[in-house]
Amino acid sequence: MNATDGTVRTDGRTTTDHRPVTIERGWSAQAEGSALISFGNTKVLCTASFTNGVPRWMAGKGTGWVTAEYSMLPRSTNERMQRESIKGKVGGRTHEISRLIGRSLRAVVDMKGLGENTLVLDCDVLQADGGTRTASITGAYVAMADAIEWGRERGFIGKKATPLTDSVQAISVGIVGGVPMLDLAYEEDSRADTDMNIVTTGSGKFIEVQGTAEHAPFDRDELNALLDLGLAGNASLAAVQREVLGLSS
Repeated sequence: MNATDGTVRTDGRTTTDHRPVTIERGWSAQAEGSALISFGNTKVLCTASFTNGVPRWMAGKGTGWVTAEYSMLPRSTNERMQRESIKGKVGGRTHEISRLIGRSLRAVVDMKGLGENTLVLDCDVLQADGGTRTASITGAYVAMADAIEWGRERGFIGKKATPLTDSVQAISVGIVGGVPMLDLAYEEDSRADTDMNIVTTGSGKFIEVQGTAEHAPFDRDELNALLDLGLAGNASLAAVQREVLGLSS
């Protein structure tokens, strides 16, 4: 199965193209770090809050902590959703995605380099068209990088400390109509035979792979095609992050 078979998708992309990506760094004037990220019509506001200090159970160990929360606004989808705060509990999907974002970010943070400081990343979906969790991870990294520099400028992090060991990106892949595709919009995701989210570092190492056969099982060749698509897509996202952060390639 060839992931570059020339198939043209409903939005004009080929199977190896991701949607247009924009990252508006510093979107929030109040947060220590922030980024408004767009994967096509999916838009997520990622904010990073920096606190000097750590939870009580971590105090005195010389290490920091990074965690994340994810939510969707009531009209981020076609029909209004009730706020989970009104329901009185966080849904399973929200909890799972929050944990995924936190794990992904912690994978590229040296907690000793961070020092006894806490970073909380809030990822709020303003508009959803597939790939909200992958956009959240990709945008949250930019917000986190800026919050770390905010802490360094104020003396909470050592001037020579290197809390960030790498960058992190995430993108969706899937098999739709028998064809592997990169960065599924909702219309594609809803009819995919296989759906997968791939989280990697800027150096190309895997942090997490979440894949499910929604219909027909996939074989090893299809898995390899999806992993290759994900790695290439994330490499492109890493380049966008570097440009936005003003880092040399």
